[in-house]
Amino acid sequence: MKKILVVVLSLPVALAAVHLGGVLWYGVAPAVEIVKENDVAVPMRDGVVLRADIWRPASDGKFPVLVYRTPYDKRRAPESYATYRKAVERGYVVVMQDVRGRYASGGEFLPYQQEGQDGYDTIEWAAAQPWSNGAVGTFGLSYPGAVQWLAAMENPPHLKAMVPAMTFSTPRNFFYSGGVFDGSWIGWIWNNIAPDVRVKKNLPGPKTGAEARAAFEKDATKLQGRLPLMALDELKEVAPWYFDWLRHEPTDAWWEWCELRGKYGRTDAAVLNLSGWYDEAYGPEGATTNFSGVIAARKGQTDKRAHLLIGPWVHGVGATKETKAGARDFGPQSAIDYDEVVLRWMDRYVKGIENGMDREKPVRVFVMGANIWREADAWPIPGTQAKALYLSSTASAGQPGKLNWSAPQKDSTASSFVSDPANPVTDPYPAYSGGHDYSAMAKRSDLLIFETAPLAQDTEVTGNLTAEIYLSCNAPDTDLWVKLMDVSPDGAAVNLMSPGLDVIRASYRNAKGPRELLQPGRVYKLELKNIITSNVFKKAHRIRAQISATFFPHFSRNPHTGKLEMESAEMRKATIRIHHNKKYPSRIVLPVISRPML
Repeated sequence: MKKILVVVLSLPVALAAVHLGGVLWYGVAPAVEIVKENDVAVPMRDGVVLRADIWRPASDGKFPVLVYRTPYDKRRAPESYATYRKAVERGYVVVMQDVRGRYASGGEFLPYQQEGQDGYDTIEWAAAQPWSNGAVGTFGLSYPGAVQWLAAMENPPHLKAMVPAMTFSTPRNFFYSGGVFDGSWIGWIWNNIAPDVRVKKNLPGPKTGAEARAAFEKDATKLQGRLPLMALDELKEVAPWYFDWLRHEPTDAWWEWCELRGKYGRTDAAVLNLSGWYDEAYGPEGATTNFSGVIAARKGQTDKRAHLLIGPWVHGVGATKETKAGARDFGPQSAIDYDEVVLRWMDRYVKGIENGMDREKPVRVFVMGANIWREADAWPIPGTQAKALYLSSTASAGQPGKLNWSAPQKDSTASSFVSDPANPVTDPYPAYSGGHDYSAMAKRSDLLIFETAPLAQDTEVTGNLTAEIYLSCNAPDTDLWVKLMDVSPDGAAVNLMSPGLDVIRASYRNAKGPRELLQPGRVYKLELKNIITSNVFKKAHRIRAQISATFFPHFSRNPHTGKLEMESAEMRKATIRIHHNKKYPSRIVLPVISRPML
């Protein structure tokens, strides 16, 4: 174990501010000495030793502790973000730990499955150290966000506050989405997990992140297109647990180990839920679901110690300071200081400083299109009204159908398309890269477009949308994608979220029951309840719904045979019929807010 004493200058602090010759001068805080200890042993209850790097103020005394746990190499964490240094300057000890089986830590890596107990043990270990005052907070984004929730479900007594950013609420919207397996796990394993495993086990293949990314860029199509999914031999030695995921259907009780919903009463920690509208699809759903769950579990408490913050960002800490997400520019007001957000939350609920956090509105979301922040007392936003747009008139390739505010009166109108999983609708843009123009897709024959007339006034849609689609199919199973887009007068059709929550597999239409195949020709009502966004559709813009049965490569393809793509490579074409008439009124229910923004 190395112990290094270094001197780090803190960020400028405004002790006094005066204009001298047109320049604004600030006083600067004194230098802060930081003690750094590397690869400190943190024993787990089963005897496995995890390793952590610890940064703490050099001065004597006991300090509150912030814990950051990662599978991505703790050594790289402070190279990428300044949160750790700023926290020490603010008077915290920071514990940066490799999770079990990763980099310096012992044991075998089983993603997410060990993080509850390991997180509990790490938090309680940190609280008991001689430099700790016993108050602990946790922070981190994505996997480092998930580990916080999984540990909190174990209820460590010394956990006071957490900031789980851009993470999930349920395995059913994380490993799968709407019953469809998330194809991005292949790239995640290949680029982020496999290199370290190959080094440790002396396996062939890329052993650095750079080498892995170069190889994936070359072979991505081959890896992502492999059927059956269980035949991905390239991952069998580096990620045997991935195949356990494939063996368990989304409704299998096996997944209960990472289910958060219904368990929020297990933690008393103050929780700031943070995500972005263009985050990976589970992110905004996770943030809103977890926030609402905590609020419900703390009913009757004056300060529920739960906030919700969602901006117009893609996945990642760095994205929160950017003003663009893909082709959309939201202006300088869209960026936040992530470090300050995290540390201000910790100051209030770990240190107990009266900094006003508990008096602020608990909900703060960025409304795209208007490019302004909306603050509220609750989620959904009070005053939200459900307004339905009904699919109407027959749509065909290159010819949009209509979205009307009134229900259809005709008896038997429907639109149909043929979907071929061997030639799927393919996203021309990288996954989770923000808003882009998808207008060219309208020319495809394997999807349908429905859109409104030009809007007579600005229309704000903020919250969860519900798509209620009546569908029949000549195959025993299919998938349904319903993608909402903002169409500007010049014809550009911009997506409002990343792919994932806008899909459902027909055979998993009953989320709590067993898989049920379709009877050919029978009409079924499929409901997508987690399409979520915040956007102002400007006057003269159109609201568009794009309906398809595939959206590749982000999610797996339904083979249309009744068999699952995990075990079968057989595929067939299917004719999907979307019914939109008096008997089967397919519609999209929008959460519309008429209250003006301040």
